[in-house]
Amino acid sequence: MNTEPSIGGSYWMETAPPPAPTPPPGGDLSVDVAVVGGGIAGLSTAWELARQGREVAVLEADRLAAGVTGRTTAKLSALHTLVYDRLRRTRGAEGARLYARSQTEAIRHGAEIVEELGIDCEWEEAAALTYAEDPHGLGKLRAEAEAAREAGLAAALVTDTELPFPVAGAVRVTGQAQFHPRKYLLALADDLRRRGGAVYENTRVVGLTEGEPCLLSTDAGVSVRAEDVVIATHYPVFDRALLFTRLSPRRELVVAATIDEDRAPRDMYITPEQATRSVRSAPYGEGKRLLIVTGEHFSPGTADVEERFGRLSAWADDHFEGLAFTHRWATQDNDSTDAVPLVGPFHLGSSHAYVATGFGGWGLSGGIMAGRLISDLMGGRDVEWAGLYDPRRLRSVVREGSSFLKHQAHVARHFVGDRVPRLTGPALEDTDIVPGDGAVVRVAGHSCAVHRDESGRLHAVSASCTHLGCVVAFNRAEQAWECPCHGSRFAPDGRILQGPAVRPLEKRDI
Repeated sequence: MNTEPSIGGSYWMETAPPPAPTPPPGGDLSVDVAVVGGGIAGLSTAWELARQGREVAVLEADRLAAGVTGRTTAKLSALHTLVYDRLRRTRGAEGARLYARSQTEAIRHGAEIVEELGIDCEWEEAAALTYAEDPHGLGKLRAEAEAAREAGLAAALVTDTELPFPVAGAVRVTGQAQFHPRKYLLALADDLRRRGGAVYENTRVVGLTEGEPCLLSTDAGVSVRAEDVVIATHYPVFDRALLFTRLSPRRELVVAATIDEDRAPRDMYITPEQATRSVRSAPYGEGKRLLIVTGEHFSPGTADVEERFGRLSAWADDHFEGLAFTHRWATQDNDSTDAVPLVGPFHLGSSHAYVATGFGGWGLSGGIMAGRLISDLMGGRDVEWAGLYDPRRLRSVVREGSSFLKHQAHVARHFVGDRVPRLTGPALEDTDIVPGDGAVVRVAGHSCAVHRDESGRLHAVSASCTHLGCVVAFNRAEQAWECPCHGSRFAPDGRILQGPAVRPLEKRDI
């Protein structure tokens, strides 16, 4: 058994390589709508608006569909683990019904887009199942099946599955889907351009002034004027709405292995047990499928990622036996404190700025839903579930006070506690940093994030995240500095890999 698959990266990125990059704008722009972020939420919103005749520009800091969307497990499902029992307690039966309907319609809309544009993205209809191996989990499954049925899903509690190991039970919903997300989104971007939309890659937006029009600024000094702005950067890059108090980032690991077609599960499975285990398969040539196993969720900058990759690989091989691992990668998402995404007006004073975030690991159906919701709101059309997702909601935050306070305690522990090691932490000369690793150490009385490359050379940057100042930690498996507070990620040399930070870590001379 090979329990250490290559860190080569996402299967979706490998099998749908990006075309030549679209260059940043050569000068100032003026458009109807500027969409910041080129993942599924941003591209879906831009495409819906362009189809309605709006002049749209997408501004992506890196490459299209290369961030979270390019590293997903690629499931389109309205069954989101155990969300419905929670929703009927916190948002009522009507809130759970609206959630189920909005997510189901997003899946149907995705299927319609695939057919309308003739997208070859390996679209497969499948059932979604939330299962438990431990019989003690049956009570939660019964409650979830009942709540999902009340919400309008055809949910059934079953004990037989196609998994090669016994389960105590599972909630099953048919009519869901799985697909190749990058093939879908790159085709969507091509159609967006045909409709007159513009796409600019390697264009990092660093400033927003709301008004009529709104004004965006990029790190290259370009200004973009727009009647409306959509912030779809996964984690919002602007803090004026204080959404960072209601979002907690988490990373999850993915391992993939080839498996004989007759042994591969065709439906999609997930359990909250063992820090999550998610299983599905995708087409992979004649007689084979690719088994995709996800789990081991943790806060950025807080785990031994190599150990967790090994744990996930071992679980996959123990449960499916004789796997030939081909890929491994990691993904990141943000959980809202009340388990519902934040999609709609950016904050209480917003009339021309919108946001889409907090998808809690279900960003594919959520992103399609967000595109339709925001485009309808901009067009002045009533949407039945707009209030459910409204970022300005407060009642649900009060109801979910324990989740809110738990998240704030985690952030405060780092925001305040991490400052003590800046004065008392180890000095560089007393720290053994092996090649390929990194550590936060004291250098001349200052806290520095120091990485030693494979040749033995040291590289130092500031240890303070440029978002709100929390101290970063090194992820050796992915060779990245990570902020445990809000999930910003940086390369060893300080370059931004993932927001909400919009400025790199400053270099330090050691």
